Amino acid sequence: MLAGFQNVTFEFGARAIVEESTWHIHPNERIGLIGYNGTGKSTLLKLLVGEYQPSKGEVIRSRNTSIGYLHQDLLSFDTSESILQVALGAFEKVLLLEKEIEELGIQLEKNHEDEALLHLYSDKLHEMDTLDGYNIHHKTEEILQGLGFANADLQRPYKEFSGGWRMRVLLAKMILQQPDMLLLDEPTNHLDLPSIEWLEKYLLHYQGSVVIVSHDRWFLDRMVTKIVEVFQQGLHIYGGNYSFYQKEKEVRMELQMKAFENQQDFIRQQERFIERFRAKASKAAAAQTAIKKLEKLDVIEAPTNDRPNIRINFAVDKMPGKVLCELKHITKHYGSTRIVTNGNAEIERGDKIALIGANGKGKSTLLRIIAGVESFEGERKWGHNVDESFYAQHQLESLGLNHTLLDELKTCGTQKTDQELRTLLGCFLFGGDDVDKKIKVLSGGEKARIALAKTIISKANFLMLDEPTNHLDMHSVELLIEALNKYQGSIILVSHDRFFVSQTANKIWEIVDEEIKEFKGTYTEYLEWKERMAKREADNKESAASSEKKVEVKKVVEEKPAPAPVADSKVVINKEAKKELQKQQRILQQLEEKINTTTIEKNKMEAQLSDPSTYSDKDKFKQTEMSYQKLSKDLAQFNAEYEAAFEKVMELESKAG
Repeated sequence: MLAGFQNVTFEFGARAIVEESTWHIHPNERIGLIGYNGTGKSTLLKLLVGEYQPSKGEVIRSRNTSIGYLHQDLLSFDTSESILQVALGAFEKVLLLEKEIEELGIQLEKNHEDEALLHLYSDKLHEMDTLDGYNIHHKTEEILQGLGFANADLQRPYKEFSGGWRMRVLLAKMILQQPDMLLLDEPTNHLDLPSIEWLEKYLLHYQGSVVIVSHDRWFLDRMVTKIVEVFQQGLHIYGGNYSFYQKEKEVRMELQMKAFENQQDFIRQQERFIERFRAKASKAAAAQTAIKKLEKLDVIEAPTNDRPNIRINFAVDKMPGKVLCELKHITKHYGSTRIVTNGNAEIERGDKIALIGANGKGKSTLLRIIAGVESFEGERKWGHNVDESFYAQHQLESLGLNHTLLDELKTCGTQKTDQELRTLLGCFLFGGDDVDKKIKVLSGGEKARIALAKTIISKANFLMLDEPTNHLDMHSVELLIEALNKYQGSIILVSHDRFFVSQTANKIWEIVDEEIKEFKGTYTEYLEWKERMAKREADNKESAASSEKKVEVKKVVEEKPAPAPVADSKVVINKEAKKELQKQQRILQQLEEKINTTTIEKNKMEAQLSDPSTYSDKDKFKQTEMSYQKLSKDLAQFNAEYEAAFEKVMELESKAG
């Protein structure tokens, strides 16, 4: 066991987070830690690393267990160092060793006959080799590139980057440290889809244990093999991914309900027996026995959800025309960065479009162009009867700071009662007295939820949503999905939550090569199509490479020098030179074969080094890197020998001719 809880109780004031809870984390486990917002998931991670101490029980950590903990508080870290240097901080021992070797090298230049110094220098070089220290720059660059950084970014100061990009650097550093256990608190919050996919591939091959707190169902389904749910002050363990947990929880709730009902029947029977016979002398002893039984009974609680299944309902005031918005010859760029050039697209009635792609490709920019809050070249044309509503982070600034939550929703002009508005606020994680809070005291995430609630209760027939799930828990996301599926209007949205996109969109838009590419179908169908296209492209490349190889072989045969003509009797033939020429031609042919074989092997090694799974196995990576270095060295040597042999052949041909 790496770490865990043994009968742990932890309270914040009078509120218990967990009571008498036990949880053991074993090597190579991938665990999803879930629960409604406010149930204490992040608190449990802090208990595991020792930031908090339990009220009762014991937090167990193996003495040799190394833990990497990624959490939002890390964003307070700041430095002028480049992001490459920050990530390289994972190799503290190697970096110190590099400095020692450099200093010893300077000393040896001055005193190169000092044997003790030479031995020490040799020992340090051997230690560097043992630690695989010569490859740390290569590893670090690979990880940062996998998380979405361009080569040009690696030398930029860390402090120049926004919070999301900083978190990626710190995630890269943690990955490079390769701890026995990774604790990841919302790791996908600041990642775009390509980076999330890269992280998934990496974690699938990670040799240590991983505990993930995430509201991304798709991510949890792919990543974890065990779910630990924080529910009713207890930890409930399920042996499967999130989808398994959902089904299994329903079964458990049904069984608990049956057990509860059976026990209630038993209690009622015993109470009737006691009430009937306790006053009779002949039955008094039996009645007392029944009383003692009830007192000792371990009472089963009725299964209840911490959150009610409230429904969000949209109302659409008027029906729009067939085409809601038309984009004609749209061009947008920031300086030299071009987003869209001469782009054309249409949004039709009934469309539920998801804008997807990597960060920086212009998804939110295009959404703002459609909403009319971003300058552009070209034409954006509204259709008939379009009543739009736009949700984005910048809308937080337009909230009435002195309004209560309830008052703010009333500004939307709906005819909903206070109770209906309270119900809606409950969907967005505001319950009880929260509705009377002033907007100005809310956190950024809470303000975002209020702005989204305002968008939802508008009677718009066209919604534009920029990352609507960012501050919602999974239950609220499910309620929002259900509402959007019932919604009679049209939607265009940007989201990195793949489950949300897969459940709501019937069209996919992606900005590719400065064009708006449309796929008519769901996100799942889009992924299947992309996979087929990638396979077809790979097959075409393989076929083209095979054909090219055949052409090259044919060309070599065709270009093979014709036999020298029979010498005229008057021409003196240098027999020795001709003999040497044939020898050198054989050497040249052998070197060509070696170069071809070595190049193929080197390409294979490069492919392995570009695979994140290679870095999760230290021994495999070391062997691959050593093989790659040897092949590179051999290839350089063969090329040098080939050039020398070629020059000699040219020289001998002139003599023999």
